[in-house]
Amino acid sequence: MKTIDPSELGARAFYKHMTASVAPRPIAFASTVDAQGSVNLSPFSFFNYMGIDPPLLVFAPNRRGRDNAHKHTALNIREVPEVVINLVDYAMVEQVSLASAEFERGVNEFTKAGFTPLSSERVQPPRVKESPVQFECKVLEVKEIGSMVLVIAEVVLAHFSEALFGEDGQIDQRRTNWVARMGADYYARATGEALFEVPRPQMGIGVDALPESIRTSRILTGNDLGRLGSVLQLPEQAEVQAYAQSESIRTLYEDAVHGCQYFPDLLHRRAQQLLAEGKVNEAWLTLLQVV
Repeated sequence: MKTIDPSELGARAFYKHMTASVAPRPIAFASTVDAQGSVNLSPFSFFNYMGIDPPLLVFAPNRRGRDNAHKHTALNIREVPEVVINLVDYAMVEQVSLASAEFERGVNEFTKAGFTPLSSERVQPPRVKESPVQFECKVLEVKEIGSMVLVIAEVVLAHFSEALFGEDGQIDQRRTNWVARMGADYYARATGEALFEVPRPQMGIGVDALPESIRTSRILTGNDLGRLGSVLQLPEQAEVQAYAQSESIRTLYEDAVHGCQYFPDLLHRRAQQLLAEGKVNEAWLTLLQVV
């Protein structure tokens, strides 16, 4: 491991390690207005959903590293404590990047980046029409620590694209195409094969309760062990014995005998395939043929 003391490396150098590690980060495309009504639109990846009741969004337009000056978003929020946080998908990421350039205060990034403003219903800043999700927010608190300007905002009205919803009335993640910020100039795209599901955890037997031959397997990964340890109980011995007569186990046994392969390794590889398919009980039945 490479051990780093932030105080020895320096804030900006350590920042590069942090943004490359604490990733991917969702992007808050924040629209604000100043006291004269001039609009600012800027993206921030120090952002997340932090409260349920009330719904809270938190983001941080940190001071500029170049001159330690406040960013226009922070200045605007001090004058008009309202913000619209528009979420960013792949179709708009290049325009969002353009809007992040350091234009002079008073320059409207909606115009510069080619976005369409929509009037909000409960706050003054406009929404971004091209964004599939728009949150109208009231700013509750602005807290400064060092260079950090932390904005805590309550969602007072939300707008969602109809295209995101499935037949169950919930947002279908497979219909989204979110992008997130990584380190340096990198972004991540959450769509297609990048999406995967992990079943909700239950009070399973735990990895510590796995037989040693499984727990110390040179084939099964930590993810495999986590899935195995999530079961409430192991299969009954009668079920294990019955499964020994299945075509799957007989085939593995024949491969071991005639192919001069190590039978436990074959069982572990087969169990790993079953776990990838979500067949946890069948994976256990396979592994318990030899413990």
